[in-house]
Amino acid sequence: MKLSEEQNAFYNVAKEFAIKKMEPNAEKWDEDKIFPIDTLKELASLGFAGIYVSPSLGGSGLTRIDSTLIFEALSHGCTSTAAFLSIHNMATWMIDSFGDEELKERFVPDLCSFNKISSYCLTEPGAGSDAANLRTKAVKDGKYYIVNGTKSFISGGGTSDIYVTMVKTDDNSISTLVIEKDSKGLSYGEQEKKMGWNSQPTSQVFFEDCKVPVENLIGKEGDGFKFAMMGLDGGRLNIAACSLGTAQSAYERAVNYVNEREQFGKKIQEFQALQFKLADMATDLEASRLMLRDAAQKVDENAPDKTKAAAMAKRFVTDACFNVVNEALQIHGGYGYLKDYPLERNLRDLRVHQILEGTNEIMRVIIAREILKGNK
Repeated sequence: MKLSEEQNAFYNVAKEFAIKKMEPNAEKWDEDKIFPIDTLKELASLGFAGIYVSPSLGGSGLTRIDSTLIFEALSHGCTSTAAFLSIHNMATWMIDSFGDEELKERFVPDLCSFNKISSYCLTEPGAGSDAANLRTKAVKDGKYYIVNGTKSFISGGGTSDIYVTMVKTDDNSISTLVIEKDSKGLSYGEQEKKMGWNSQPTSQVFFEDCKVPVENLIGKEGDGFKFAMMGLDGGRLNIAACSLGTAQSAYERAVNYVNEREQFGKKIQEFQALQFKLADMATDLEASRLMLRDAAQKVDENAPDKTKAAAMAKRFVTDACFNVVNEALQIHGGYGYLKDYPLERNLRDLRVHQILEGTNEIMRVIIAREILKGNK
């Protein structure tokens, strides 16, 4: 698809910021596990903390296609930081799209400016991909919900100001609450020691008789699972976009490297085996880009097959782009294995993209279910 002049403009703004402000710091953020809040606030000033949020509340009012362009561009600088911003956007979008006016006005402007940081709490120790069987419960008691349960692998855990949390409000329904960091009964586990995504904090989040005002309910009781699945359609697009931008930057490094490196008296770009690798990498990147943008358009249009398209894009793009980064590292040989180059960090950061927002095995389940739906 051909991008509009406006789309090209904000893609270029995001990429320039990524190269100038994120890429030079990404190694230190990763090594020292620094959460770059000031950098994220700068991104918010560009309109990237409320990408598809109402302009009246400080958002940019852009589309899902637009968001994939932004996250693709930002991932040229730091995959982990771009991915966290995607999660923040998803939680903010959920409040803006489904919350009442009081709830939106109370939280959304501060989230769009990144004066407040948001986390999304769905995954549990016993309910990762099986999201419908979560066990965190919220029992209504007068003016409060009393919440008990545990959420796992929460990006922003221990740091975020609000936690958009999926809870059971009865045995058969899931609801969504905004839980603030100073809520009584809210606590956090130790920071997880991770393979990648080290520029963002990650921990378990515990609710022990946690008191949450009833006005912090998003939408109606029982609507939470629907909200979660809609959010995941967009989240899958964005995490695929983060994979795409990272893989594109790794590919470009590989192209430059084969022109510089010499073996056996000639530049290694003259070896056909490497030429074929580059050809396959370029083809996979182009296929990924086309599939991702097509899926994003379907989500924007609320097409009947939007969930299947988003799952297909997430599965294909995250797998293909991980392989592109792996091949780029291989082309660099031993140098690719060193932390002097960003490729080993790229590989570590991308690996989790095949797991989160629903594992790629679950993407296949979703795709197959949608294909066979009409046969029952």
